[in-house]
Amino acid sequence: MHFSLKTRHSNFKKIVYSSSMNKQDISSIKQLLSTEKKIVIVPHKNPDGDAIGSTLGLYHYLLKGNHQVRVIVPNDYPSFLKWIPGEDTILKHDTQTVKSNTLIENADIIFTLDFNAFHRTGNMETVLAESEAIKIMIDHHQSPDDYAKFMFSDVSMSSTCEMIYHFIDMLEDTKAIDANIATCLYVGIMTDTGSFRFAATTSKTHEIVAKLIAKGANNSEIHNNVYDTNSYQRLQLLGCALRNLKVIPELRTAYISLSQEELYTYDYKKGDTEGVVNYALSLNNIIFAAIFIEDTKEGIIKISLRSKGDFSVNEFSRAHFNGGGHTNAAGGKSDLSLKDTIEKFISILSSYNKALNNE
Repeated sequence: MHFSLKTRHSNFKKIVYSSSMNKQDISSIKQLLSTEKKIVIVPHKNPDGDAIGSTLGLYHYLLKGNHQVRVIVPNDYPSFLKWIPGEDTILKHDTQTVKSNTLIENADIIFTLDFNAFHRTGNMETVLAESEAIKIMIDHHQSPDDYAKFMFSDVSMSSTCEMIYHFIDMLEDTKAIDANIATCLYVGIMTDTGSFRFAATTSKTHEIVAKLIAKGANNSEIHNNVYDTNSYQRLQLLGCALRNLKVIPELRTAYISLSQEELYTYDYKKGDTEGVVNYALSLNNIIFAAIFIEDTKEGIIKISLRSKGDFSVNEFSRAHFNGGGHTNAAGGKSDLSLKDTIEKFISILSSYNKALNNE
């Protein structure tokens, strides 16, 4: 496990630790939080379980320090996340722009969680970049931008929610974790680990989850709230996606496509395609999977990529689809049509023959 905390002070040297952070820098953050501050917490655009869980977990924690705290998200998120404690306090920048921008402009501290480049926040990019607030990044994605005064970046972590637990622990304040905080953090760890089955799930992850349950996170209820809320239309859309599944066995690749028309047909709601790409990855002898989803409103094809083993979808997406993420889970986008995007994807694959066949 590696943690790094970086500041922009000229006399600071970047340091990597195996089990703890530099005491002086942790002390600086403690001092910063020792008096009442105006704090804004921001996740990435199209926030998922880890983004909402980590921002609300930190929100509940910072409230205990008598700070003025608001979570501001770039846009809306799936309904299966709208039961999480504190969710009703979240501001949505795309529909509450003036109020959101005012809070950002007046903030003393801005925490950026589960992303590491301002462009990942969509239309919030400019106001965040121009804000003079002290910025603290907590994130587990690769290749972070250098915008934060304090950076807690660890790609080995299962989730940003797990990192929030470590952050509170480094502040020597885990006693402050209550049922609300525990519930929020459990959501993000559960969703970002694929219910604890992905490779980034470590023994330490399970130790933290056990502590969160002990603090009041109801694991069964949380799982039901997130995963057992399917609508009839969502299951019909899943059936459509599986009918569209294509396999390229010689390259150990499978992909799914969904057109805008198909989304309309099955009354698509935000979050309805969450996890669908994993069905393609679950096929025998497949190590690389993709889903292509047409979004005519944004004028792009949204792409989710998943892999097994050492094949890096982060590198693949960065190289070809203006995206990135983790080694085994990444996203991207294409400005081409759905048909042309898929054709581009297929044409690229042959150059990865050796990597996909482990040669």
